[in-house]
Amino acid sequence: MKKLFNLLLVTFMAVTFFACDDDEKEGTTPKGLEFTTTQRSGMTVVSGSSEENFTMRANQKYLLEGFVYVKSGATLTIEPGTVIMGDKASMGTLIIERGAKIMAEGTREKPIVFTSAQPAGSRNPGDWGGLIILGAAPTNLPSNNAKIEGGVDREYGGTDAADNSGVVKFVRIEFPGIAFQPDNEINGLTLGGVGTGTVIDYVQVSYCGDDSFEMFGGTVNAKHLIAFKTVDDMFDTDNGYSGKLQYLVGISDPTLADASGSNGFESDGDAQGSDATPKTSAIFSNVSLFGPKATASTTFNTNFRRGLHIRRNSNIQLHNSLVAGWPTGLLLDGTKTQANATAGTMAIKNTVISGSANALTVESGSTFDVAGWFNAAGNGNSVEADNATLNISGGFNQTSRPSFTGNNLQGGASFDGLDSFFERVEFRGAFGAEDWTAGWANFDPKNTAY
Repeated sequence: MKKLFNLLLVTFMAVTFFACDDDEKEGTTPKGLEFTTTQRSGMTVVSGSSEENFTMRANQKYLLEGFVYVKSGATLTIEPGTVIMGDKASMGTLIIERGAKIMAEGTREKPIVFTSAQPAGSRNPGDWGGLIILGAAPTNLPSNNAKIEGGVDREYGGTDAADNSGVVKFVRIEFPGIAFQPDNEINGLTLGGVGTGTVIDYVQVSYCGDDSFEMFGGTVNAKHLIAFKTVDDMFDTDNGYSGKLQYLVGISDPTLADASGSNGFESDGDAQGSDATPKTSAIFSNVSLFGPKATASTTFNTNFRRGLHIRRNSNIQLHNSLVAGWPTGLLLDGTKTQANATAGTMAIKNTVISGSANALTVESGSTFDVAGWFNAAGNGNSVEADNATLNISGGFNQTSRPSFTGNNLQGGASFDGLDSFFERVEFRGAFGAEDWTAGWANFDPKNTAY
């Protein structure tokens, strides 16, 4: 018999519960599915692994206990409006293995929520693991069978750039991010070798104990991503990730930062900065990274570092964006990365850096003229000493829902050289007249009753 999920239905009396795939009749025992039950208060506890398709229903609450694996060939479907919680003691984590799929397609009115099992008012970053999706798209690692970090011990990568791991749309991931070991963490949403057949759109990661979003190789594209009050990096790209992304916003909490140094972007070619291919060459447009420093007098955690830390032979591009309120705006780090910038394979264009005491920097000892490169004619970049000149103060709001629209960045965008994935808009940063976070995002998850 195949290895399956062990489900504990938590009720006030012991009962037997059966969940059906879409092609099976309700009220019958599905072939190949067996559940055990026990008494606890109101939740379906999910543990173990499954080689069978399974559906999480919106009329139930689920608790992830330990590492929960959806194995190759299986599809996990999650209905709009479903709430899934992570168990803190066992480091609850959901892993979609290479060859498996997740179909988590919420709606604006009924987003799918992964969150902490702790009561409202008692939730914190790192209350559970996170969501890990593994695929068979290319990486620049020596083997197509690399193991994803976080103690998960599952493989990712391959040769199928169009690999399909499913859909994650209108989904919130709250209070995830656990350090399994130093430099070996579980992020909010981890994408390892995920391909372009996968849909990632309208996803918010809030109060993550590590990086909100990390892409280890792969080609998957994404739009409408929110990194809210992240402890470590907002968006981390490495191991040859080459996707395209538009409409990303990151919002800092000035009190929350990691001892390793918290950044908006952290981008590496690979851990060694080697010449391995494919290069990390993701293309970003319409990004807003709000750091901890709303004004020159704002007090913030000294572990905050840079809006953009681009290093180790990275070749990413950033277009039509805003990097605001970071101690350092850009650190262009290392001779290979700087050579990529000179060659034009690594690029920043039509982007504003504001409110940074050190807007443009290189590593100690480097003679690279980063200011000359950034400000070169045709790049369309600028540096503003004060955030106030851009009318963006609402993005730093710490006491209520941030206000993103109505800023002074409603023109100046250019999409020369970018393909049709990118919507042609006039504005720079993540927002024009429309607030695309409305209706599904949550900027007070600590106090939300689930």
